[in-house]
Amino acid sequence: MGKKNKEEKKHKNGKDTGKKNKKHSQLERQKEDASPVGTATAAEEAIATYSDGHPQDVVQYLEAKLILKPDRFTSVESFRDFGKLMQRTAKKVGVGFIADPETGLRPQIREITFGDTSDFRLYNNAFILRRRISYVDGFPVGDPEIVFKFRHPDEQKAAALDVRPNIAGKYRIKFKAEVLPLKDQVGGYRVLYSHNCQFGLSQMHEADKASMVTLTRVFPALVFLKKSDDEKISLVNEGIVEEVLLPLGQLDFGKGIVTKCDVALWRTRGEHKPLVGEFAFQAKFERKEEVHQKPKKLAEQFFITLQHDVKDWIALGTTKTGMVYRLRGDAPQSHE
Repeated sequence: MGKKNKEEKKHKNGKDTGKKNKKHSQLERQKEDASPVGTATAAEEAIATYSDGHPQDVVQYLEAKLILKPDRFTSVESFRDFGKLMQRTAKKVGVGFIADPETGLRPQIREITFGDTSDFRLYNNAFILRRRISYVDGFPVGDPEIVFKFRHPDEQKAAALDVRPNIAGKYRIKFKAEVLPLKDQVGGYRVLYSHNCQFGLSQMHEADKASMVTLTRVFPALVFLKKSDDEKISLVNEGIVEEVLLPLGQLDFGKGIVTKCDVALWRTRGEHKPLVGEFAFQAKFERKEEVHQKPKKLAEQFFITLQHDVKDWIALGTTKTGMVYRLRGDAPQSHE
């Protein structure tokens, strides 16, 4: 190769191909390879932490929800009718679908209650405290699930709130980006960040579980809300919700992003007054930055297209929790 061609190659590659620079590059690579087990990088030093030095939680779930008009759900067949509409949209935009065998069976039944102070102090400050019990053949089964969450439109504020419980038992943290339609029209979306802690009720050993003294000890994030030692929480609007849920199947957005989806109805226990319906699908990942752009775009297209295709079913401007807090016409401050 002539001198001219060597110079062209050097210019084209943007670097010298000499031995000196090769050696330099090798040293740089060795430093990069060593950094995970050696001195912390600048990025690692910048990681935000809680007061005890534990790294702040990061979003690892994407949950998309369509809040639906409850009067559409009059039988289990109406659940399946919505599922057929959803499958039609999935096929139209190129989303894969795998049916769930349970779609042809009876729906699942769960009982849900919310706890709060009489003036809704938790909800007014973006906190939600929920208990959920599963039923099989009319009888409760398993350990009742307690969920404590901080839900806010600001991701940083949601991440900075430490939701870890002060219990001796096991618990699980879920940090979700919850995608909902716009409040006033179909065809778009907004995002709420839900920082959750959940555990079985048996993992919480305190005797008086309704006392604010107990709750602030178990959930230190609530300390600033307690007004007195004899304060207690109670059922929100004395409401007990019966959730009727039917699994529909799995949506495949490609690149390993496969999500379960289901449709549900919330109604009051006893009167069976329908409150709200919901279609939802959820994906889990290690870090949201690592999710490929193609499934992100496809999920967005599916979510927006489905809104248009089922617009007569959609209820805008609310959430399931918000409906329970408005059972008696109250209008607490909402961060949703």
